[in-house]
Amino acid sequence: MNADGNKTYQGSCFCGAVQLTVSGEPAGMGYCHCESCRSWSAGPVNAFTLWHPEAVKVTRGADQIGSYNKTPNSYRKWCKVCGGHLFTEHPGMGLTDVYAAVIPYFPYQPGVHVHYQETRLPIRDGLPKMKDVPAEMGGSGVTIAE
Repeated sequence: MNADGNKTYQGSCFCGAVQLTVSGEPAGMGYCHCESCRSWSAGPVNAFTLWHPEAVKVTRGADQIGSYNKTPNSYRKWCKVCGGHLFTEHPGMGLTDVYAAVIPYFPYQPGVHVHYQETRLPIRDGLPKMKDVPAEMGGSGVTIAE
């Protein structure tokens, strides 16, 4: 627990040079299938946890964090020592995506698949499949079939 009484979870990059915590409850969790996430993660899908920026604290190695933004919508962060991915800041949404794999003891419970129309790995798990993103996040809010 942190000083506010919120549950806190530890996370780090691949080598441990950068460490962080997330506190409280995420704004959302799910899987992203967009081309940008697939290319960035070198994987077919990205497991995300979305947090309000104040809930994410870098506790060690802030000077070792690199940043890249292909567009103003996403500022992708990684460790300059090992190259391990950490999180993506989404200023337009006012949220930070801390990759689920970075916080191994966080009880990840995905609720949605986003950008499913771009999937390369169909997943039939009964969760809603969004064409892009929910309307409250600036998307169409359209769901598509599994």
